[in-house]
Amino acid sequence: MKGWPGEPNMEHDVLMADGNAASAAGKPITDVIFDFGNVLIYWDPAAALIARYSQETIDQFLDNDVSGFYDGNDLMDAGATPAEGVAWMRKTHGDKWADILQYYVDNFEDSLTGIVPGMRVLVNDLKAAGIGVWGLSNWEKELFHCAEENCKILQQLDGKLVSGFVKLRKPHKEIYEAALKDFSIKAETSIFIDDKAMNIVGANEAGIRGIRFSDSRKLREILIAQGVNIPAVQ
Repeated sequence: MKGWPGEPNMEHDVLMADGNAASAAGKPITDVIFDFGNVLIYWDPAAALIARYSQETIDQFLDNDVSGFYDGNDLMDAGATPAEGVAWMRKTHGDKWADILQYYVDNFEDSLTGIVPGMRVLVNDLKAAGIGVWGLSNWEKELFHCAEENCKILQQLDGKLVSGFVKLRKPHKEIYEAALKDFSIKAETSIFIDDKAMNIVGANEAGIRGIRFSDSRKLREILIAQGVNIPAVQ
């Protein structure tokens, strides 16, 4: 199975305000919280492996049932070091996959393949409109510098909370609550953007409306429809 286990079915580009977030429906948006990978910047683990491994091997490595790659990512995102993640994979899935994970970690910067089109300008437009722009991402502590140093869009944000530093991770409610506290913003006037459905569910649990992201233009249209005063696509 490719991708994170337990990912629920959810439409992209639809405002979700279920459960604890239902009472926020229709309220003004003062703050937008962004995930990083495949929302602001592209993350493609295969791109870090292509120089040394065949497509067949890469496909197997990115199948969680075969290698445990996504389970290992979860461990590292929650505070484990890369060395601990590799050791876990070696113990649970064998040397082959652990050695590939070590190669992936050593070449992690190659997995960051650029800015998601339209998102740099959208962040700037939100800031110009007086909307707070924040970051909340699952990311391993020792590898985060690769993104922060090389992806200027992350430097435009008003603040960031990264899972590996606080040893909490999405989709658990506690990390959203920690972000709200750290940013000094309110759940009911915030909106969370992520490409993973499970993380939108987690945001709703914390009382934050959410959108499963696929496209910057569609996101812009939703924000405008919710009353955010930014330029429309012409």
